[in-house]
Amino acid sequence: MQLTYRGSKYESNTPAVETTAGETGKYRGLDWRFRNFKKAPIQQASLDLKYRGVAYRTSDRPDVNETVANETAVVAAPLAESVKATGLSTENRARIRMTQQHHLIKNRQQTLLSRSAAEAGFTHLSDYWNHIQGDIHPTFRRNYERSHVALS
Repeated sequence: MQLTYRGSKYESNTPAVETTAGETGKYRGLDWRFRNFKKAPIQQASLDLKYRGVAYRTSDRPDVNETVANETAVVAAPLAESVKATGLSTENRARIRMTQQHHLIKNRQQTLLSRSAAEAGFTHLSDYWNHIQGDIHPTFRRNYERSHVALS
């Protein structure tokens, strides 16, 4: 597909991501689908990289795909057995995922509150540890994920 951005034209090459068909279920009236990647998407850097003053190249390392495949084969079997042993239904997995997301959001908000208080000069606020109470506004769940910029 031919695309244009600010006068420069380029060809779009969207990568295809293969996923396995997972279970489906309902949680609070919404459909939940659990999908897993068939192969982990790993980009190999073609540049000379430097981290904290130490230069290294990715081409000198062993092939990452073989290492990842070996590790996932070892870890995937016990994990699959533990999931089958617990017998969690799709609805329970969706509920657990929603609860974990709720806790992540509240922890991020508490951290932001603590940092803001420290900037304002309240040094002993951590002694009280006033947790954010109440419900999280529903619009936060839609777009309150960590951005790719924060993870870089």
